[in-house]
Amino acid sequence: MDSRDLTSSMRRIVALVAALNLLGMLAEAAVAAWIGSASLFADAADFLEDVLINTLVLAAATWPLAARRRASYVLAGLILLPASAALGVALWRLLAGGAPEPVTLTVTGGVAMAINILCALLLSRLRHGHGALVRGAWLAARNDVLGNLLIIAAGLVTMAWLSPWPDVVVGAVMAVVNGAAALEVYREAREENPELELDGD
Repeated sequence: MDSRDLTSSMRRIVALVAALNLLGMLAEAAVAAWIGSASLFADAADFLEDVLINTLVLAAATWPLAARRRASYVLAGLILLPASAALGVALWRLLAGGAPEPVTLTVTGGVAMAINILCALLLSRLRHGHGALVRGAWLAARNDVLGNLLIIAAGLVTMAWLSPWPDVVVGAVMAVVNGAAALEVYREAREENPELELDGD
């Protein structure tokens, strides 16, 4: 078995992370629709991205290295989904005007951060030695924690300054962060050497 293959216990960790992200996505999307928050919509898209990423990790865990490389390219594209969503919703918020309810925004960002910290901790021991797919899943969870901190900051600023701009700026920043993560996964996938798998047979 290739050293990058996941054991049964590792697969259970990835499955748990996927389930946590699905729960986070559904809850955050509902709150985002309720208060009209660009940053929460973007973060809900992040949760959806993580569901797709971890599902892809589970599906591709036993694939040959060449197939995993191709899946990593797909993963890089998936990471761009929330980046595009964040920019789109930020534009909508500017056109619609008004600010999201700041207390709900801040509390929701805190709950989402707790979920993402747990996911990042669960994936942290898998991020090295298991290829671009698993590293991409860990990067997504790590980046989501940073995004949640920004959402909390946006909520606190909005309490003092009732404006759409804090929410919009956070959505734009999250788009940039996710774009950088997509590029890193793509580069790591290109650097993986299929000959290593042949040598291990």
